[in-house]
Amino acid sequence: MIHHIPSVLSKTQVEYFRSEMNKIEWVNGKVTAGTLSATVKHNQQLPEDHPLTHQLSTIILEQLGQHPLFLSAAIPLDIIPPLFNRYEAGEAFGKHVDNAIRRIRGSNDRLRTDLSCTLFLSEPEEYQGGELVIEDTYGFHDIKLPAGDLILYPASSLHEVTAITEGCRVASFFWVQSMIRDDANRHMLFNLDQSIQKLRATLGDQHAEVIQLTNIYHNLIRKWAEL
Repeated sequence: MIHHIPSVLSKTQVEYFRSEMNKIEWVNGKVTAGTLSATVKHNQQLPEDHPLTHQLSTIILEQLGQHPLFLSAAIPLDIIPPLFNRYEAGEAFGKHVDNAIRRIRGSNDRLRTDLSCTLFLSEPEEYQGGELVIEDTYGFHDIKLPAGDLILYPASSLHEVTAITEGCRVASFFWVQSMIRDDANRHMLFNLDQSIQKLRATLGDQHAEVIQLTNIYHNLIRKWAEL
């Protein structure tokens, strides 16, 4: 399931990110591509081991850790530290699927990529083209979000970034291993959690139905979680 997660970063934070990024020399984006995706990947990245990459990644992870909609939708077990890319005129990333397993930067630990994330750092009007196109069972979804907003989608999806025809598209990208491997189960838990939150707001935390549904939610987590 595809989820739009608004306001992961504030506009002030986005401005800070962009200002600091403009001081750094970007490298060829193929450095983090798999053998197949490298043939269709034409963009630029902040160097993975640069101190600024680590600093900005940490800010994003801190924001995600306190964003209730992200936590509800992803049910994260671990997150690959975010990376950053840039597309200028003529650059694109053709149709591909993300690697199923990725190494966590700076360690030998590996993570199963259940969910892919793109955090937009350019406003839609700053560039032409550059849509993130995700294919799922319901067809193709063209996505271009406000700066600071994130799109969360199954990493198993075929997707692409269309060619930039004008301007510049800057974003962060990363992957999540969820406690709930199955996408359908994870989406069911998301819907249940959102319903519980709405009932808590209208009925209160101690209402019998709220307590009963919360019990069901946590028992399903116990049934499906992989730690």
